[in-house]
Amino acid sequence: MSKLKLGVLISGRGSNLQALIDACAVPGFPAEIALVLSNKADAFGLERASKAGIATAVVDHRDHPGDKPAFEAAMDSTLRQAGVELVCLAGFMRLLSPWFVGRWQDSLINIHPSLLPSFKGLHTHERALATGVRFHGCTVHYVRPEMDDGPIIAQAAVPVLPGDDADRLAGRVLEAEHLLYPHAVRLIAEGRARVDGDVVWIDGPAPDLATMVNPPL
Repeated sequence: MSKLKLGVLISGRGSNLQALIDACAVPGFPAEIALVLSNKADAFGLERASKAGIATAVVDHRDHPGDKPAFEAAMDSTLRQAGVELVCLAGFMRLLSPWFVGRWQDSLINIHPSLLPSFKGLHTHERALATGVRFHGCTVHYVRPEMDDGPIIAQAAVPVLPGDDADRLAGRVLEAEHLLYPHAVRLIAEGRARVDGDVVWIDGPAPDLATMVNPPL
């Protein structure tokens, strides 16, 4: 059985990319990374990919000043030439246009550091603490043109603990992200995640991510 070919878009250090690299290296994982693409040539994630023997590419947005369509067309062409079937955003710090999102409808996913639909956008950990929520977490979702919007594939929750600051909470959420993203990719690669309007239905049993992220004391 052929593996689902992933294209991972990054802009920086690529810690979630590393989680996907590690997952894809496990025998039997149903996906493989065909290409890591960055909009910045100095993104550390490109080094991670190279060390793992994964093809890389750079499409620098600064080479297309004021011409977002040309930038996105170049990304789209590069991904398709690599045979990518599912695009995974992993710290890609550019807003995508409706055109690009439409080109990859239901084949473009993102991981966001909050329990969507709460705390869309930036500074999610600070905002969670300021609001006084008792649980925070992360979400993998299909991308839609609106920012941090789209059908939810999987979520992982972590507790907000007494004395937490944004850095401590962010670290706990990031650990959850590294478990959640490969989990969501597996569900898609195995054909178990089905989009129906604004909802994703999961076929068959799924591991308890709450237990994975927060093991019993």
